[in-house]
Amino acid sequence: MSFDGIFTYCVQRELKQELEGGKITKIHQPSKHDLILQIRQKGKNYRLLISNHPNFARIHLTASNYDNPQEPPMFCMVLRKHLEGSIIEEISQVGLDRIVMLQMRSRNELGDITRKQLFVEIMGKHSNIILVDQEKKMIIDSIKHVSAAVNRHRSVLPGHAYVFPPDQGKLNPFHASEETVLKKIDLFSGKFEKQIVDQFAGISPLLAKEIVYRSGIANKESVARTLMSVLNQIKSGSIVPQMTKTLNKEYFYILPLEHVKGERKTFSTISELLDRYFYSKAERDRVKQQGQDLERFIINERKKNETKIQKLKHTLKEAEKANTLQLYGELLTANMHAVKKGDKEVEVINYYDEDGQKIKIPLDPLKTPSENAQSYFQKYQKAKNSVLVVKSQIEKAEQEIEYFDRLLQQLETASPKDLEEIREELIEGGYLKKRANIQKKKNAKPVLEAYLSSDGAEILVGKNNKQNEYLTNRVAARDDIWLHTKDIPGSHVVIRKKDPSEQTILEAANLAAYFSKARQSSSVPVDYTKVRYVKKPNGAKPGFVIYENQQTVYVTPDEELVLKLKKQ
Repeated sequence: MSFDGIFTYCVQRELKQELEGGKITKIHQPSKHDLILQIRQKGKNYRLLISNHPNFARIHLTASNYDNPQEPPMFCMVLRKHLEGSIIEEISQVGLDRIVMLQMRSRNELGDITRKQLFVEIMGKHSNIILVDQEKKMIIDSIKHVSAAVNRHRSVLPGHAYVFPPDQGKLNPFHASEETVLKKIDLFSGKFEKQIVDQFAGISPLLAKEIVYRSGIANKESVARTLMSVLNQIKSGSIVPQMTKTLNKEYFYILPLEHVKGERKTFSTISELLDRYFYSKAERDRVKQQGQDLERFIINERKKNETKIQKLKHTLKEAEKANTLQLYGELLTANMHAVKKGDKEVEVINYYDEDGQKIKIPLDPLKTPSENAQSYFQKYQKAKNSVLVVKSQIEKAEQEIEYFDRLLQQLETASPKDLEEIREELIEGGYLKKRANIQKKKNAKPVLEAYLSSDGAEILVGKNNKQNEYLTNRVAARDDIWLHTKDIPGSHVVIRKKDPSEQTILEAANLAAYFSKARQSSSVPVDYTKVRYVKKPNGAKPGFVIYENQQTVYVTPDEELVLKLKKQ
């Protein structure tokens, strides 16, 4: 756990320096769990992100943009009523708990000064954001209501008194001396990191493990010295916000995690670190929740087409027996004199066989020899025609699967706005029914992702079929450079320049690979050509194109490069 009490202490200190004395000008709630407070302070605008997400709870300044719903949620309306226009008087931490308190001053309808407190409790699945009347110590509202039936210690409901979470009885390490630490650690009581976590507030297993690792020799004197050294470093503000990426996981903390081996990236502020670490993670989770029905529908449709292909291939196998039916008809016609009505079969020489082998032909005893021959010719013609139909249906089903594969890839990188465009596309294609009370904006143009290459060339990316078609067919000029992963579902990417540099082509190829199904792969092939050589076949599915005169480059998707190009 990276977001422990010590980490919260540093976040609170950073926010205190930046935001105390600032004015809350706007409040938005882009999702169920997230709040954005826009704050004006010393001539600058800040955006404070507060989240009670069960997996991504946090508080920090953000530079990212968030889409807001047309109708703000009720809790957002309550906060607007009580906090918009307020001055932030104080930002503090409750002990060394993962609780940050923002105290605001404003005036009510009568012009009297009132004070409100916003408690941000960062506690995993129990995280909450609670608005409290400071004078009455009473809860005005919270982003998540908790009744006594759920929590016996306290209720978090409007009109109830605000009660802090129960104290765990641990010692504040900032108030401890090295001698106190030595008394709290027992050489014979097991792992030192567990003892540190059990005895001292605000220290997570991650930090405890780092302290023990740094202490080197596993004795309590060295552990106590290292603990005090790390705490003094943190208290003095000598922190180094850093993210470490291993093969399977990413870690972050306010100090370099020496016990974790991996690729390291240092940030100038904690907010910058958190903004980077949670980049796309929280949004991906939100999109996954909002798009669960879409993903389930697309997967089911894909499976239906796979099943359909299996059945059609079986039908095709049966239909391919048509040559045998034709042979029976021709041999019966040639041996009509040897057959009489009532025969159940006849054995004749197969004159198509070089060895002249005999062959038995089943007969309908109720039919004449001529009628039996005619029946075989009719079956042959029917089977021959069905082969063409079945092959055509198999081809259509394969195209459907390819289409649904593209949609599944687009869901992986979609934003909430992209989701709605994918849903609209499925409605327009007749796959989904139009939802009631959903009004489509007139002449609404897809919004494309824009990037800037190292040498200043604009690069545009389409993240779904609507955006891809709009980008390739409407926005791009004929001599712009168009890119797409080779034989892999992915985004259309366009460099808005006739003769881009090799570096720009590689950067655009990186974007094409990153926004494709091969995002986690290495050495991804990306084709590029001029837009004039890109065509959409008649009747093709949305987003499907063919192209020629292409060249291919190989790149490994790099998220850091994508962020850099976006920032530029």
